[in-house]
Amino acid sequence: MGLIDSQAFVFQDVFFLVLLAIQIPAAAILLSRLLKGAVRRPPLQPQLPNPNFFGAVSVVVPTLNEADRIAPCLEGLTRQTYEVREITIVDSRSTDKTPDLVRAAQATDPRFRLINDPPLPSDWVGRPWALHNGFLASSSHSEWILGIDADTIPHPSLVCSLLEMANREGFDLITLSPRFILKYPGELWLQPALLMTLVYRFGAAGEVGSSPERVMANGQCFFCRRSLLEKVGGYTSAKGSFCDDVTLVRNIAATGAKVAFLDGANVLKVRMYEGMKETWEEWGRSLDLKDASTSAQIWGDLAFLTLVQALPIPLLIFTAAIVASGNTTLPALITLGLNGALIAMRLGLNAAILQSYDRAQAKGAGLFWLSPFADPAAVFRIFLSSTRKPKSWRGRTYGG
Repeated sequence: MGLIDSQAFVFQDVFFLVLLAIQIPAAAILLSRLLKGAVRRPPLQPQLPNPNFFGAVSVVVPTLNEADRIAPCLEGLTRQTYEVREITIVDSRSTDKTPDLVRAAQATDPRFRLINDPPLPSDWVGRPWALHNGFLASSSHSEWILGIDADTIPHPSLVCSLLEMANREGFDLITLSPRFILKYPGELWLQPALLMTLVYRFGAAGEVGSSPERVMANGQCFFCRRSLLEKVGGYTSAKGSFCDDVTLVRNIAATGAKVAFLDGANVLKVRMYEGMKETWEEWGRSLDLKDASTSAQIWGDLAFLTLVQALPIPLLIFTAAIVASGNTTLPALITLGLNGALIAMRLGLNAAILQSYDRAQAKGAGLFWLSPFADPAAVFRIFLSSTRKPKSWRGRTYGG
């Protein structure tokens, strides 16, 4: 080995040592989070109706031009049994056939009610405003409020399962992770990588013991005691948040309420976005959760994701080339092994989240297994959304 090669190896080893000094702690944090998954609560299972829960739940669905996707949601809601007292659709003056579809459902199920929310105040985001008004319009006789999105497909036993779990475990608030319906190649490749950014930061659905500021939530299915929502002023504490679900749940958890983010893949499906472009633009811009986090949390999480999710594949390729060129020093080999282990872990997690996907209608379903190669793009999307405030959301335009 010549002098030039020796100097190059020294520089390489310094780089590897600096990298390992920050990547090893990040990998240890990731491993500690993932190990909690071994003791997480099992997925919700369908339950039979319980006469003791008669009329216990008011359902609220916010809508704005949802005609292309609301029909399965309406069908799923009308199949809920007598636990559901009323189903209020809060429409923000849709210009498509959304109101007509709701009226058609109302003709066969009198529990449906269609209302319009008042004009959107300047300091509110549309979704929490609609949900807040649906909550205010709901029956005071209902003990629970279920906020549910128009793109979901509720299993007939969804409400039964939520009630049984809440009463058995003493939860005040439950949100669910759904089973995602994927159809097109691009989203099959990108969506699991975006989902993994949440798993890496907050662990899997069903984990216990998260501090209020690290609690995860999904507002597509938000099940809360009425008395608790009244106590916190409805959705007002999340009125300006583009991740209102997480913001509200963290605010509620900080009051000492018992909250849970559970695996609902057996009782709730969702078709969120059509294709890769819409997934990137619409879902990607809320995953940073900046409206529910401090600046330190946002940038700390971004650095963490970069080290354990975005960089392992590029670093494995780079380090393998260095080792192949003759640098077999300990720092180079440890870096190679560490990033190989992170990639193996990522592939294992792909298998673990498979049950969270419905690929029955998918074209190119095998692309799901290549989603680790989308990880650098997914983390970059988190970076982009962390530095930008949305100017439009679900058909509305916002200032700033």
